[in-house]
This record gives sequence, C-alpha cells and structure tokens, in this order.
Amino acid sequence: MKKDKIPTDQLITSIIGGIEDVKGKEITLLDLREIENTVCDYFIICEGTSNTQVNAIVGSIQKQVSKTLKDKPWHIEGTENAEWILMDYVNVVVHVFQKHIREYYDIEELWGDAKITQIETSY
Repeated sequence: MKKDKIPTDQLITSIIGGIEDVKGKEITLLDLREIENTVCDYFIICEGTSNTQVNAIVGSIQKQVSKTLKDKPWHIEGTENAEWILMDYVNVVVHVFQKHIREYYDIEELWGDAKITQIETSY
C-alpha cells in the first residue's frame, strides 16, 4: 500500500513548529538538494539543554507532524541516551542534539556545501 506523499514544505513547517513548541534552540535548516548522492533533501538540526528536553523535542515533533499531517517518522535512533536523536521522515531528516554533542560532530561543517538557513525564534 503506497503512502500519500506529503509536501516537503508542509513537513518542514510542522517539524519546526514541534521544535518551537518546547523551545528547542539553534534551529538550522540544511538544503541538500544541490549536493550529489545525499540520503535526503533536507536536514533540520536543533539542540536541547538536557536529555529531558531532547526527548521532549522529539515527542513534540512526532505529535505535531502526526496531528497536522497524519504522518510519522520512518525511523528514529538515539532515544536510549538522548544525546543525539535522529528522526527520519525519508526526505527530511531531523537531528536533535545536546549542545556538546552538536559541537563535537559539527554537522553543519560536514555538509558545508548545503544551503544553510538559521530559523529565527521568538524566545
């Protein structure tokens, strides 16, 4: 049974809304579409201040996407220690980090050829 394709811009908006609902920090959107051999079209990267907030961000994203788009992630990794949780929505992959882990792996630098957009928050 084939799943209906959700427009990517709606998925991104819903994911960012879920992050903002629990005050996720330093939200960054990486557009990978112009880079050859990428696993998806977009990365959304954000951080929480603790494993509790990282888990809350992931839960909020799942709730927001499920409520607005009736969709769920294809795969989630990293919930055991909640230092870096990856949520795979196929064409959009969300990385929710604790600050020190984000600084260590520095995904934005690894994907430096991507178009990077910082998302402004009001908190």
